[in-house]
Formats: sequence, C-alpha cells, structure tokens
Amino acid sequence: MSLRYALIALLTGRPMTGYDISKSFSRSVAHVWHAPDSQIYPELNRMERDGLLTSVEVAWGKKGTKKEYHVTDAGHADFREWMGSPLASQRQRDPAYLKAAYFDFAEPASVREQLRQQQAYWEEQLSLLEGTRAALVDRTHPTLAARLSKLTGREAELAVRYKVYAYDGLIARARTELAWIADGFALVDELHGS
Repeated sequence: MSLRYALIALLTGRPMTGYDISKSFSRSVAHVWHAPDSQIYPELNRMERDGLLTSVEVAWGKKGTKKEYHVTDAGHADFREWMGSPLASQRQRDPAYLKAAYFDFAEPASVREQLRQQQAYWEEQLSLLEGTRAALVDRTHPTLAARLSKLTGREAELAVRYKVYAYDGLIARARTELAWIADGFALVDELHGS
C-alpha cells in the first residue's frame, strides 16, 4: 500500500486541510501505514498534480489561508481500482527479529533491556489499538463518524465492520508480539539465570 491510498482512504470521510490530515492520520491510518509529515505534504501536492485531489483555499487565522483537500472522481476511481486489485505479499523486514536471532552476541542484561523496550512499545500499541477499536464499534471515532454521516445504513455497517476486522487483526498481532517477548524473557532466564 502506498501513502497515496492511505491518504485517499482518510479523505473519503471528509475534506481536510494538510494539518487536519496530519492529525487524523496519526489517530487512524497510521496504525496500518506510518508516514511522517515530511512525506504527507509532498504526496498531497503530487496527488493534486495527478488529478486525484483538488484543493480550495480556506480561511485560517485572522488573515491566512490553508488548502483544504477533496478527493476527485479520478481519485475515487483510482482508489477503487487499487482496492479491487490483489495484494502482493511482502517479505518481512523486522529488526527486532533479526536482533533476536543473534542475541547470543549480546549480554543478557542488554537482551533483557531490549525486550523491555519492545514490551513497553507493544503494550502502548495494544492500548491504543483497543481504544481505537472501541471508538469504531460505538461509532465515535471522528474520522469514521464523518464518513458515516454520508453513508446509508448498509454502507455504514460495512464500513464499521471491516474497520473493526482490521483492528482485530492489529490487536491480535500486538498480543502475539507481547507473548513472543514474554517467551524471550523466559528464554534469557533459562539460558542465563534470572
């Protein structure tokens, strides 16, 4: 998935400024596709140049303006075409697993510290994902709520259920990572003592 489709997915809910996109991105799409602002803003400009988005100037502050982005018909068509095409599986590139395979080169205290850092990260992610899932289920997530206001009952049900399904997978992944980390602590204790 490219950043382009993550941005279109986000903008299907409602038109937004670059600032609003950045804030909304971090609360929703970033759970499945990470991108910093330094990538988001240039991509928005490319998408507008490619005819997938259009923008209008909106008031900002006392005298300023900002661009508000809207998905064009071509953008919707491109997104639907991408959604209908098969996903090519990608080989994994995860430094945590690479390092784990070579923990024999590290001191046990270093291994435990790396596991603690990974554990803290995944615990935070799990909490965030579970909170987002709850907001999707009760339809209070701001990005989803904006989109649902434009959908029929059946379309809204599909949107909510598929998003919850995606978050169920992300939550399962986080729980699997935490279980793997717990196994790592047990292995270090077994191999080196507590």
